[in-house]
Amino acid sequence: MDPTIGMGIVLVIALFVLLASGVWIAVALVGVGYIAITFFSDAPGGSLMASAIWGALSDNWAITALPLFIWMAEILNRTRLANDMFNGLSPLLVKLPGRLLHVNILGCGIFAAVSGSSAATVATIAKITVPELEKRNYDKNMTICTLAGSGTLGLLIPPSVVLIVYGFVTETSIARLFIAGVGPGIMLIFLFMGYTALWAMLHPDRVPFEEIKTTLWQKILGTRRLIPVAMLIVLVIGSIYAGIATPTESAAFGVFGALVLSAVFGSLTWASFKDALSSATRVSCFCLLIIAGAAYLSMAMSFTGIPAKLATFIIAQEYSTYGLIAVLTVLYLILGCFLEGFSMIVLTMGVLQPIIEGMGIDLIWYGIFMVIVIEAAQLTPPVGFNLFVLQQFTGKNVFFIAKAAFPFFLCLMIGLVLLTIFPEIALYLPTKMLAR
Repeated sequence: MDPTIGMGIVLVIALFVLLASGVWIAVALVGVGYIAITFFSDAPGGSLMASAIWGALSDNWAITALPLFIWMAEILNRTRLANDMFNGLSPLLVKLPGRLLHVNILGCGIFAAVSGSSAATVATIAKITVPELEKRNYDKNMTICTLAGSGTLGLLIPPSVVLIVYGFVTETSIARLFIAGVGPGIMLIFLFMGYTALWAMLHPDRVPFEEIKTTLWQKILGTRRLIPVAMLIVLVIGSIYAGIATPTESAAFGVFGALVLSAVFGSLTWASFKDALSSATRVSCFCLLIIAGAAYLSMAMSFTGIPAKLATFIIAQEYSTYGLIAVLTVLYLILGCFLEGFSMIVLTMGVLQPIIEGMGIDLIWYGIFMVIVIEAAQLTPPVGFNLFVLQQFTGKNVFFIAKAAFPFFLCLMIGLVLLTIFPEIALYLPTKMLAR
């Protein structure tokens, strides 16, 4: 047996043993990195651990955008923003096939643009729409499907916390990644709404009739409820695209805007401020610990030589670009059954990045591709975070929710195919941004 294969087997077993033991993911990453350096190289494991972790958390200014965007989401979660979106969108969508089911989709898409988190998007929108749709006797399966599937947009539509981590790990422009997520995000919204409309036309008896009668003027007035969130989206994303602000600066704008909205909504109190700050600190520490552990593991892998040899092996298989993408899609879907998005990125990119660059695949495009696959993995048990969030609001088990959400899983796969065939869906806006 090739010694490299033996090393790989030992390290994979060590990783799964550590994860199965219940230790934190960051600790598992550091543990595997230490084993790799100590037993398969002559490098000093302890001193390299210190330098890798210090370098990961201190040498990149862009990483400060992560806790700021998380704090912005936590502030907005404590406002009545979701209520206003429901009331503002309902009159506009009630005539479409599927009626208020589209509120779940557009509501998640809009909130994703100010939250950066899939779980936060699902929880916030579900808290408002599930009781309302149940009261109106909407189909339970489609209510779950539209929420679980559309909630994944929180990972893709900027500002995405996952894209920040990907940009940091691969040393790719976070600003361009954010802008690249806009086109695919809109594409997925149309795919979700298209499926919902088609389902409603095939099952008209399962969509209750809505007696909402509004004039055009009333609809226009109703959209004023959407103005605050629209202004915040323009402030955050528009400032990046226009070149006015870096992602970190736009995150600071976003926090300021969220605080202003919270004050206007009357939800900004000293208690809510401290609660949002405390929650954001906990989530940020969790994310940054994973990043630090991943940095050490990546350094350890480079000392073992496994990434270079794996890259040589895969290139020797002479996969076409499409063949490699298909293989990686299956790999990420399998990993997604056991790991969440952060871990999938930090575990794989240190090994796969040389292969991807060697095949001539654009790292910006690949980041969007990877996030869409991670979105799909959010809908697969046993570790599908959106499933666990919806379990709290619906009372259904994760397997029931996963089955209900399967049509939107297929929509994500269709989106992945379209993105692969037409890479401009992701790359058009970043290219224009770079040209400017």
